[in-house]
Amino acid sequence: MSEPITGVLTAIVTPFTQQGELNTAQLRQQVQRQIKAGNGVFCGGTNGEFFVLSEQEKVAIAEICVAESAGRKPVVGHIGEISTRDTIRLGKQVAQTGVNAVSAVTPWFVPLTQQELARHYLAVADALTVPLYLYNIPARTGNTLAPETVRQLAEHPNIVGIKDSAGSYDSLSGFLHATQDLPAFSVLNGPDSLIHRGFVEGCKACVSGLANVAPTQINAIWETFRNGDIAASHHAQEAVTGLRTDLYKIAFSPAVVKEALVLMGHDVGASRYGVSFTPDQQQQIRQIVNQYLH
Repeated sequence: MSEPITGVLTAIVTPFTQQGELNTAQLRQQVQRQIKAGNGVFCGGTNGEFFVLSEQEKVAIAEICVAESAGRKPVVGHIGEISTRDTIRLGKQVAQTGVNAVSAVTPWFVPLTQQELARHYLAVADALTVPLYLYNIPARTGNTLAPETVRQLAEHPNIVGIKDSAGSYDSLSGFLHATQDLPAFSVLNGPDSLIHRGFVEGCKACVSGLANVAPTQINAIWETFRNGDIAASHHAQEAVTGLRTDLYKIAFSPAVVKEALVLMGHDVGASRYGVSFTPDQQQQIRQIVNQYLH
């Protein structure tokens, strides 16, 4: 088994042109920006707007991220689809791009039992050779992975961890506790509010949407923790609290993250789904960025 992924993975946004097409040049720039800050990349996830991307775009995004990283930092590609068949098909294509691992969100829209979720993930893990991370984000999918189900799935040699974006410490600690006797299994923290606490409690990595806007500031939470300075890591977490809370009061990610990037001078374009910002909101975002990042 390969070494576990550690540190910060940025849930990288998917840049679009003014015509709404994939902006490959800007995606390369964003990957380079994250690598320079010391962060790996989680591509095609929630912040990458996977829900409005074609299968071909998802594969192309993974290819670009792998090429730009050039082995310097890990790249995880998201492959989650509603059906097991489609998840496997996409997973095989993304695996061929050279990603270090893949991650699959739970199927959505249709409610599934824990047994059905387990069968889905076992089938995906059996079909792929690339390491697989489970992905729990019940607020968006309507399906929640239970700790005992994750413990069962963790026995599979190709299921190497879980990304938990449920948004609460109770959820995160549940997965940490359930798999504490499996040192090869990784729990990846999803909420930006719990990065430091996640590392302290045993998370090997975090997947951060806010790192798109503040790559070095988020990386500092990890680097100080890795170097044994727990107080400095906590301070680094507190330093991004205002940015996170003020920004997400305006709108949910990924739209508000992309808008902040645009106002910072990064031509990542608007989100493809039906969200927009008023001039007043844009001014608020600009003020927040100026307050916390300048």
